[in-house]
Amino acid sequence: MHYIDSEAYLTSVEAAGLLGIKPATLYAYVSRGVLRSYRQGIKRRRLYREGELRRILNLRPSGRQAGLPRAADWIGDP
Repeated sequence: MHYIDSEAYLTSVEAAGLLGIKPATLYAYVSRGVLRSYRQGIKRRRLYREGELRRILNLRPSGRQAGLPRAADWIGDP
């Protein structure tokens, strides 16, 4: 976990682990506007705000008992 201006940020691996999803699904959430990522430094590394991740954990999509929507629901099955 990283702290920037006293706010906690997680790496993609940490964020995916917290949400119980694969990193590819995490990237799908970002591309669909469900979650924001923040660039750290001049590298391509992305960080995710812990507070935003915890709010997402509380999402309960209609028709499902718990958890986030599957990425395949948004992008279709191959």
